[in-house]
Amino acid sequence: MDCNVFDPVKLPCGRTVENRLVKVVAMYEHMSNFSGGPPNKFHYGLYSEWAKHGWGMVLTGNVQVSPQHLTLGRDIVVPATLNAQDLKPFQRLAEVIHGAVDGPRSLAIMQLSHAGRQSANIIGGRRPFVAPLAPSSVRVGAGHPGAGKDAITDLMFHALFQVPTEMTAQDILHVQSGFVRGALLAHESGFDGVQVHAAHGYLLAQFMNSKSNIRKDEYSAAPGNVIRMLHEIVEAMRKVVPTTFIIGIKINSADYVASGSAEEASQQGERCILDHIRAIASWGIIDFVEISGGDYEKPDFMASVEAQQSDRQAFFAQFSHTVMKDLHRSSAPSSSIPLVLLTGGLRSHSHLQTALVSGHADLLGIGRGAVLCPDLPKILRLQLQNSKSSSAWSDRPFAHEPVAVLRASKWIQNVKLVGAGFGTAWYVIRMRDIAVSQIKNPRAEPPLLDYNRGALVAFLRMWAWVDFGIATISILVISTALLVGVFCYH
Repeated sequence: MDCNVFDPVKLPCGRTVENRLVKVVAMYEHMSNFSGGPPNKFHYGLYSEWAKHGWGMVLTGNVQVSPQHLTLGRDIVVPATLNAQDLKPFQRLAEVIHGAVDGPRSLAIMQLSHAGRQSANIIGGRRPFVAPLAPSSVRVGAGHPGAGKDAITDLMFHALFQVPTEMTAQDILHVQSGFVRGALLAHESGFDGVQVHAAHGYLLAQFMNSKSNIRKDEYSAAPGNVIRMLHEIVEAMRKVVPTTFIIGIKINSADYVASGSAEEASQQGERCILDHIRAIASWGIIDFVEISGGDYEKPDFMASVEAQQSDRQAFFAQFSHTVMKDLHRSSAPSSSIPLVLLTGGLRSHSHLQTALVSGHADLLGIGRGAVLCPDLPKILRLQLQNSKSSSAWSDRPFAHEPVAVLRASKWIQNVKLVGAGFGTAWYVIRMRDIAVSQIKNPRAEPPLLDYNRGALVAFLRMWAWVDFGIATISILVISTALLVGVFCYH
């Protein structure tokens, strides 16, 4: 397969991605108002940095379709109405992503999400003691591998998440309409498309997971129903947007592995996801599928130390290769087959090229690497010009990652959800540094990486942040952050 990172590729809808490098969502930005809201100057500053450097596609962080189901409080939220005033901040974000580079522009993709049962207490957008909605009344943590054996982890799950309320038929229709409104928001704001987040244990993944979906109706996790919710949403979206509007899906195998050994679970997950991707491709309305992994019970997608040192740099590369081969064996016209976006572990220049040449992916998703090195496409272009061949690219990582971030406490490492959250905080602060740098000087180079910033400092700075012009902070959240900090040293 003769393919270069900077070769363009056409999506089934007819749009062209100018190169294979995609800025994906390693974590969301945590920059909106505390109760959720539209994008603001911090988002514009951050995305203007990525826009300078010629990414093929730029995906936003989570844009929540329900203001009552936030993740960590500062989410971007789809507004209840789509009038001119509501559209303005989203139009500005689309313009920022499109406008800062000469020549072909990056495609701007809005990621739409609903947290479902993973919407946390207090900071999830609901009044105290109001439970989130989910396919079934199964609390986060009820299915984690150490349930009932690890008291600290169990305590964390009980403190953070309530037993959700099972969704009624009317609730399901309301959520579906929220996703459709999100697609309309993206289209009317000037985005090139949307990505529907059906991974990492969020609501749509909960419908596809037999451990979180124990319904007995047409939205059950039975083989004939398991992707019905997702299908109805994207089908309804496609009816209200132009045929050239991009619709992608984020999906992963870990979301619906129920039990068994690690090897059995992996095989089971791969069989399920392969069946689902075949079905998704058969709809003929999806442009790309992103393959990722993990959820809040098994937060592999947020891990930042052991997982990053895996011998296999691209965690999902082999399975992605299987998906690619399977899709191209189908009888469907090649022009209608969704592209495969591989995300996870692509941390060196040579591995990007290897993933393409080996047929592991059509598109290459860079998450944390894009935060560490937002000018990566520019750097790769310069290297290609100097070496004349991508085969000479180095195996060295784009940038050193903050391996020491999770070494503040053995307790952090033992509670994976908390440890992953501390690692995420480091990257959130890095994104905030980029945003502030661009606000102060739009021509500035990306700020230098601060490897001396520890886990606890990053965590506290992530939460104890006052927006310029906003003089309020949630005392309860800060108290919680301090309490967790105290525990870290005991």
